Amino acid sequence: MKHAAQDKRIKRIRRHHRVRSVVSGTAERPRLSVYRSNMAIIAQLVDDVSGTTVAQSRGEADKAGVDIAAQATKKGIKVVVFDRGGFKYHGRVKAFAEAARKAGLQF
Repeated sequence: MKHAAQDKRIKRIRRHHRVRSVVSGTAERPRLSVYRSNMAIIAQLVDDVSGTTVAQSRGEADKAGVDIAAQATKKGIKVVVFDRGGFKYHGRVKAFAEAARKAGLQF
């Protein structure tokens, strides 16, 4: 018998695959990828065409959102594609996205 935690993880991975089949980042408009662990929010700006990470941040949702937006504007990036990583858009993921928007990122 499967455990509830396993079911939640499988559902998140399925949602993530659905999102990633549509969302892709470029050099002009990189993908803002978010991972939510128990301890922190981990965010990366990824150029999927060249397969490189442009910027990364880790920490609490508000601080990570402001930090990743500051790194992006420093590199001349204002518009990104948001990849919520299969996580539902509420709680810490929503707080991260709103903090990044307030700091200047558009998505």
